[in-house]
Amino acid sequence: MELSAALSLELLPTDPLLLILSFLDYRDLVSCCYLNRRLNQLSSHDPLWKRHCKKYWLISEEEKARRKQGWRAIFISTYCDLGRYIHYYATLKKAWDDLEQYLGQWCPRMIGSLKESVREEDLDAVEAQIHCKLPDDYRCSFRIHNGQKLVVPGLMGSMALSNHYRSEDLLDIDTAAGGFQQRLGLKQCLPLTFCIHTGLSQYMALESVEGRNKYEIFYQCPDQMARNPSAIVMFITGTSYLEWFTSYVNKVVTGGYPIIRDQIFRYVHDKDCVATTEDITVSVSTSFLPELSSVHPPHYFFTYRIRIEMSKDALPENICQLESRYWRITNAKGDVEEVQGPGVVGEFPVISPGKVYEYTSCTTFTTTSGYMEGYYTFHCLSNKDRFFNVTIPRQQIVMNLQWMKIKIPQALMTPEIHIEYWTLLHPLDAAHVTLMGFFPKQTVCIS
Repeated sequence: MELSAALSLELLPTDPLLLILSFLDYRDLVSCCYLNRRLNQLSSHDPLWKRHCKKYWLISEEEKARRKQGWRAIFISTYCDLGRYIHYYATLKKAWDDLEQYLGQWCPRMIGSLKESVREEDLDAVEAQIHCKLPDDYRCSFRIHNGQKLVVPGLMGSMALSNHYRSEDLLDIDTAAGGFQQRLGLKQCLPLTFCIHTGLSQYMALESVEGRNKYEIFYQCPDQMARNPSAIVMFITGTSYLEWFTSYVNKVVTGGYPIIRDQIFRYVHDKDCVATTEDITVSVSTSFLPELSSVHPPHYFFTYRIRIEMSKDALPENICQLESRYWRITNAKGDVEEVQGPGVVGEFPVISPGKVYEYTSCTTFTTTSGYMEGYYTFHCLSNKDRFFNVTIPRQQIVMNLQWMKIKIPQALMTPEIHIEYWTLLHPLDAAHVTLMGFFPKQTVCIS
């Protein structure tokens, strides 16, 4: 009896027990409520729920004060509304909050295109309409923001060339459901984005059909040499909505994608891709354009943005004018092409101290990767006889996607086609490729 009394839970002091309970996850804390009266009282201690409110629902002290509720009450009420998304909500909410804060500073007019959240009933109605289940991470994101209006610029990034413009909107749930596909080559695929200029969309596979993995996100690229429309190439951009959206937001808010004319441009800049010659610095950013690319015939379209800047500390007599350009372009097979000509994009810019000149151009490869390097020739305006070369840093040209997936119908596969595709794919530089049709489905990593 004495030993039993010494170990009685009722006799243990409150503070050590609360300290122990503070290490429990919310599930275990709830379970403790059902063990006995003492643990029920201790588990209901309001400060214990503060950590869970901040961890899972990102509830701040200001939000708590606005709601005029205790931490436990806030956790329970939020769980009743968003409980099925508890493993996704904090990550997606932080991504949306970071994106809104960044856009508010750099692209304020884009904020007005974002739509308010949808209700659970709205998402359930879409599932009934398309006869497919939506992934929870996708649903969770739309409980925070229902995509955006069909406007320009699009939230999911832009790209501009002299005769080509792309800007992708993040579709709201009703527009996405209206574009749900059941046709050959896109069976059970839901559009996530849409460009009103090009018609380009990124799709999410809601089922594992036609060689796609469930919830993969991709750009479709119909095989331009195949008569059968089910022979397609997919440029994979994400393996899940959570990974796809949060990785994009991280690129945006960390400055990985530049803001140009109040738009997010999806150029990838390698911080090492910078070269300085005397007082002039040249830096390069690149981007892959899937909508202008094909695998068969091999035609991979890349655009690049060049920034030429003269140091503000340069002497006034160093003012110079760009005369010509020279490029040495090498694909993954080692084939070399040399390009030289007057000026850049038809211009002969004058560079002075502190001045920046930027331009955009493009190139195509027959392989999925390669590199470009070269130099510009300038002449000094204060000394017409002085010419000098300014280095263009080597820029690695790669598809800034996760991998490529090639689907060839069994009826079209022959040994000749297989050899042809293997020859095409062999130069890939550490890309992941999935071939379906000739062999049982397999993923091949080619280095």
